[in-house]
Amino acid sequence: MTAAAHTTLLVIAKAPVPGRVKTRLTPPYTPAQAAALAEAALIDTLAAGLRLPAARRLLVLDGVPGDWTPAGYEVVPQAAGGLDARLAAAFGRCTGPALLVGMDTPQLDADLLAPVFGPGGWDGRDAWFGPAADGGFWALGLAEPDRPDLLLGVPMSTASTGAVQRARLTDAGLRVADLPLLRDVDTAADAAEVAALAPHTLFARTLRETAEHRTLATGGAGR
Repeated sequence: MTAAAHTTLLVIAKAPVPGRVKTRLTPPYTPAQAAALAEAALIDTLAAGLRLPAARRLLVLDGVPGDWTPAGYEVVPQAAGGLDARLAAAFGRCTGPALLVGMDTPQLDADLLAPVFGPGGWDGRDAWFGPAADGGFWALGLAEPDRPDLLLGVPMSTASTGAVQRARLTDAGLRVADLPLLRDVDTAADAAEVAALAPHTLFARTLRETAEHRTLATGGAGR
């Protein structure tokens, strides 16, 4: 059995509670609409994970699970501290190769991650890195996950986060393979672009329904 067959999938996420998630979507969307879009993105992400041949699936959650939590995932709480510490702690729960993704890329599908989870996914590789269009990263895989030194101190949520994180890997002598560049959903413009790229996702459908609701509400107010 290859190392890929022993790979753990980590999904780090925040429970979709209005006012606590996707706050940069507000405005133009209300906190409740932003939370509905976040929930849809999370459902899409978790569903993609179920289609991967992962040995183990962990939802590393800030908040309380809801009816959007599918069977097939172990739900564990996020650690305290900054995002770098929380990511390091999530990897620390794994004993073999692990790939971590977030909830901000609902266009993610199993085919995109097939190179990591397929046969030979870790042959000649110590890490996988998925860059994000905003300068961050949407995926990080480590063959030896209990390496907090690879994450602690990396400045998160900046335009240079991805470059610093990837440099941390290569400076440690790791052989890094890259996944495709993806766009995170942070703003309304991001949401529209991602929905257009993945029109069959729950996220895209929720965005369309939200836009239709806002149009009807605006039209009604003008009469």
